[in-house]
Amino acid sequence: MSRTPVREALRQLKTSGLIDMRPRKGAVVSQATREQVESLFVAMAEMEATCARLCALSMTPIERRRLQARQEEMLALAEAGDPDAYSGANVAFHSAIYAGAHNTPLADYAMGLRRRIGPFRRAQFRLEGRLTRSNQEHGAVVRAILAGDAAQAHAAMLHHVSLVEDAYEAFSTTHVPLPR
Repeated sequence: MSRTPVREALRQLKTSGLIDMRPRKGAVVSQATREQVESLFVAMAEMEATCARLCALSMTPIERRRLQARQEEMLALAEAGDPDAYSGANVAFHSAIYAGAHNTPLADYAMGLRRRIGPFRRAQFRLEGRLTRSNQEHGAVVRAILAGDAAQAHAAMLHHVSLVEDAYEAFSTTHVPLPR
């Protein structure tokens, strides 16, 4: 493999915040503090809530039906208790909301932020009962989008991401504490 694809991969990892580039030391995995993770969750909540609000205003009928179908399919994954499959479906669900906002810069920012916070979001699915609760929270977001209720879609998504953060914190205190 040539150096160019390796450099590009390292650049993308640095942009997503997963690695730090240090002069004469190369790439090292980034260590996030609790405060940094909290800031990421706050930013993610705001970005996703804005996307959900815009979806309620601008999603096409086909996009709305597809979003509803995604959420319904995720119910089976939640009931099966498969956190890895659910996590993948969760990324697709939230990506559909970013796309449904019909605002490319906002979708790009949301995806970039999601890449940075992804490992923390995935961890929360290991908590007992979290898959079902996550799917119920998605249901509230979907119902608001389907109803065209922008304010409720915004509020439901803010609430959902705040519960994701709470679940991550509960998981991290019992499993993988972050450095202070």
